[in-house]
Amino acid sequence: MEQSHNRRGDYGIDAPVVVRNLALMGAGFLLLGAAAFFLFPERLQWLGKSVGLVCLASSLVITAEVLYMIWSSKVGKYRERERLLDLVGLRGDEKVLDVGCGRGLVLNAAAHRLTTGKAVGIDIWNRQDQSGNDPDAMLANARMEGVAERVEIVDGDARSMPFADSAFDVVVSSLALHNIPGSEERYRALSEILRVLKPGGRFAILDFQHVREYAEAFARLGAVEVRIVGPHWLIFPPVRIAVGRKAKES
Repeated sequence: MEQSHNRRGDYGIDAPVVVRNLALMGAGFLLLGAAAFFLFPERLQWLGKSVGLVCLASSLVITAEVLYMIWSSKVGKYRERERLLDLVGLRGDEKVLDVGCGRGLVLNAAAHRLTTGKAVGIDIWNRQDQSGNDPDAMLANARMEGVAERVEIVDGDARSMPFADSAFDVVVSSLALHNIPGSEERYRALSEILRVLKPGGRFAILDFQHVREYAEAFARLGAVEVRIVGPHWLIFPPVRIAVGRKAKES
């Protein structure tokens, strides 16, 4: 697995609301479990111990999940990013689009692999999906990574992208398309990805759900060499990657 660079940017915590809520739930079970050992009367102490043990076990499981999610945001997703970019095999002269680029985790890594190419990111900058998610944070990361001159960002929705047909050699996306509600709306985004790809262009879409749906949709839209890679457990929940090519014009 090729390493693009030593990371210097700040790419936040993924799904911060989920992480916070799980942490609060784990703390709640811990307090409830501890209290259960003392709140039940003597004749029901057996019940108090049972409730307490169940609550403490639940707290342990939830806390482990929180720590796993934080680890995946701080370590695992960087390794998975490299796998994603390896799958599209950048030469260095391509024009690359990152759909749902967020703070630039994949976008900036792609830019590091380019020489004469350009990396373009598009996003609606939803902070519920990633902590501190906004264009300024993305551009600051690009400067810290030393790739600002090879990066461009655009405000826009994946379902209606403001790009010409066949504008990009490669399209990637990481943990973004599942945020689009409804299979029909996600299909619109996948159709847009193929529209903006050049004939023969490569795509790789990483996500923790709907990946089979993505692959089947790409196949219906005429993409070739479509396959699913994974699951991979460096990110929690575990992820898969739908990869393939836009068919060449006959």
